[in-house]
Amino acid sequence: MRIVFYSIVLNHHQAPVADTFYEILGDDYVFVEIENFGDLKGSIDDFSRRPYLLQAWKSDLQWQSALDLARTADVCVFSGVQSLVFQKERMKAGLLSFDMSERWLKRGILNVFSPAVFKMWLSYHWGSWRKKPLYKLCCSAFAAGDQYRLGTFRGKCYKWGYFTRMEKFDVETTSDVSTSNITPLMWCSRYLMLKHPELPILMAYRLKVKGYRFVLDMYGSGEYETQAKELVKSLGLEDVIHFMGNKPNDELMREMRKHSIFLFTSDRNEGWGAVANESMSNGCALVSSDAIGSTPYLVKEGETGLSFKSPRVNSSFGNPDNEALDSLCEKVEYLICHPQKQKQIRITARKQMEEVWSPKNAARSLLALIENLKSNKGIPIKEGPCSKA
Repeated sequence: MRIVFYSIVLNHHQAPVADTFYEILGDDYVFVEIENFGDLKGSIDDFSRRPYLLQAWKSDLQWQSALDLARTADVCVFSGVQSLVFQKERMKAGLLSFDMSERWLKRGILNVFSPAVFKMWLSYHWGSWRKKPLYKLCCSAFAAGDQYRLGTFRGKCYKWGYFTRMEKFDVETTSDVSTSNITPLMWCSRYLMLKHPELPILMAYRLKVKGYRFVLDMYGSGEYETQAKELVKSLGLEDVIHFMGNKPNDELMREMRKHSIFLFTSDRNEGWGAVANESMSNGCALVSSDAIGSTPYLVKEGETGLSFKSPRVNSSFGNPDNEALDSLCEKVEYLICHPQKQKQIRITARKQMEEVWSPKNAARSLLALIENLKSNKGIPIKEGPCSKA
């Protein structure tokens, strides 16, 4: 069975599951990279050397090869509006396919008027794709709801996501990362408003006033980094908050293992949020905004992590969302005050990432779903990737 994935770029968020497909299928797996995007997102790996990679953007010949695969492969998976030219060719033949995306309506119904969403919506309805063997892989817990609002993929949505690399790591046998009763917290992101760096800083101020012993290491850079540093200075938090700057992805994974709690504070404009996978896989207790695409899939409340009320989109340094801040503080305080529960969450989260949300299980689940769709049997997967969304 030949399976072909079409996406804008092969990076470290897509490579682990792609590598797994290649291990299973060999040369019957192809990843078509559509644009010369050049974004490794902090990874030092050279993905251009992957044996299954077809870089359609490199030449007319390779573009034509990608088109030929769309017409002939057993199964195709299309990601993003950039792959629409290949998807339309595929749909003419009415062959088994999947459309893969995060949620379409991050900003609500306003997104319908964005060129990308409108093109996809128009292609679906004008092309009568609802009658074709085309299914949706939802890289967000909110994607299926968005599709149903738009009259697309009704009854054809399945859970999917980004599947980060799993390395050997046993949370249970590692020594406690806390020292002298100081709990190490980590935040890692670009300093953008949708990531809300104001929240962990204001949380740290409240925790310090209450007398909790902790440190907060903040990794990354971006537009609002200067404002973040100024806020830390104005609140007198230089002793508990450290700005760590940018680090390569592999180094960040090691840093996660030195921290007990990971804070993920984005609002509803976040897509999947692969840092959730990475932090849970590396032994952190995740405290995540409930509007992030991966949170409802990955966080079983009190078992594999904790979720807090998402900040409003307009929350800012000058006008923070206090309801979200209250919720974040409550969840972090709980973990600090209950170290055994915190440790159990870290162990359970790591186990879930290894057994359910790993690249290996994702690849096997998609292959099982394909076989069941081809044979018109019931869907066998009850949890995780390729279960009903």
